[in-house]
Amino acid sequence: MLKKIALVALPDMAPFEFGVICEVFGIDRADTGGPEFDFRVVTADPGPVRTKLGFDIVVNDDLSSAADADLIAIPAYSVSGGKPDPRISQLLRDAVDRGAWVLSVCSGAFALAEAGILDGRRSTTHWMYTDQLAREYPLTDVDPDVLFVEDRGVITGAGTAAGIDACLHLVRKELGAAAANVIARRMVVPPQRDGGQAQFIQAPVPERQSDSFAGVTEWMLANLADDLTVDVLAAKALMSERTFARRFRAEMGATPAAWLNRQRLIRAQHLLERTDYGLEQIASESGFGSSAVMRHHFLKVLHTTPNAYRRTFSCTDSDEEMLAELQGGGRQEEFTSA
Repeated sequence: MLKKIALVALPDMAPFEFGVICEVFGIDRADTGGPEFDFRVVTADPGPVRTKLGFDIVVNDDLSSAADADLIAIPAYSVSGGKPDPRISQLLRDAVDRGAWVLSVCSGAFALAEAGILDGRRSTTHWMYTDQLAREYPLTDVDPDVLFVEDRGVITGAGTAAGIDACLHLVRKELGAAAANVIARRMVVPPQRDGGQAQFIQAPVPERQSDSFAGVTEWMLANLADDLTVDVLAAKALMSERTFARRFRAEMGATPAAWLNRQRLIRAQHLLERTDYGLEQIASESGFGSSAVMRHHFLKVLHTTPNAYRRTFSCTDSDEEMLAELQGGGRQEEFTSA
């Protein structure tokens, strides 16, 4: 069970990537149905840790506090500043040996490679560093074209935003879609990015860029099962069809049809995870019309079928109990949530 998280603070680490891990795992979201983790920040030598931007973060816990963590997370850091402390490398090897998760964001993959745990595994990092990672650590198979890679308990994320994708993927895999989506919605992250990724990341409802379409998008979400053509939506927005289509794409980052298909897919995912409805009923309630159309969109976006998705992510009573247990225990670090 993913419960205790240890984030390792390294000299010259990037504050934003450090903050991404804090934001996903360090905030108690039990009040909105999310998980609560036992979250620790640790370092090799407790005290001030200098960041890449020149300010210090004071860390009180040493690496012993991470000895039994379910996840060891490594943020981005300056790879030109030297190799990580050998004690951190040992911590990572020990984590893999006992079956714990290890996750890196951006250039944090170099710390994993230095520890030897990427040997024989696929990995990724920021596109600026993929050639260097492959050159310096030839025993890892570096994939420069993905947002993140999971290989036998080790997750490496690409650039900054991909660190969020990687973290949400792990939450989803361990705790289910409901827990991951609570975190995503609270973080106000953008829609799932296209790029041929087959990883099962729950895509949150896209946050609007302005208030222009607030009423329309809320109405669309409430009426996904209806035939929501552009002329219907334009009339609802009191615009011409051409103006509506142009402004919607500019402000929402997708065409009305693409936005609707994504929301319908999310609705279908939720129904597959949380109900025992048949595929035809789910297709009808999510707005796909038929199970064949729904299957087409699942294969296109998630690279799986609705039946296979249900087998993987259906929430059982034990899943609900696990989430309730997570909400009831653990230690909360005080970070300000968005």
